[in-house]
Amino acid sequence: MTGNQKINFVQFLLLFCILASCGQPVKTNDYLLSFYDTTKNEYGYKDQKGAIIIPQGKYQFCFTDTFNTYAIVLKKNFGFVAINRQEKVLYKVFIFDNGPDYPSDGLFRMIENSKIGFADATTGKVLINPQFDCAFPFEEGEAKVSTHCKIQSNGEHSIWLSDNWYYIDKKGKRIKK
Repeated sequence: MTGNQKINFVQFLLLFCILASCGQPVKTNDYLLSFYDTTKNEYGYKDQKGAIIIPQGKYQFCFTDTFNTYAIVLKKNFGFVAINRQEKVLYKVFIFDNGPDYPSDGLFRMIENSKIGFADATTGKVLINPQFDCAFPFEEGEAKVSTHCKIQSNGEHSIWLSDNWYYIDKKGKRIKK
């Protein structure tokens, strides 16, 4: 490479770096954080600069600490729901142990029209449409489900009874066992 070629290459590289740095910034940390107002006993969400985005008191409880694409909140007269960043209710969240279902194996149970399905714990996206009367959490890539269940009271708890249990994978496909 001659001296002029080296200078032209360095100028090109410098110009490329300048132009590349002038692009639109990419938001990689666009999330909200839950907060609790101890004086009012209310929950809400703030952005990273501390500005209140979802005012306290709008939801009875905010279960999701870091609100990326969805959050699970307790909505008065509605129950446990997943909301998106525009606060649109996406679906009801299955109730387990007096709270919203725990993620297990990357999924949690959700409810629509009294049927149980599964949503991704990271994105909140429904992965298996609600179609089951009973559905246990995923473990090691499979979940025990049934479309014909009865609920039997067992003291302060209840249990599911079915003669038609089967297993599904994370795509909702039936697994032979």
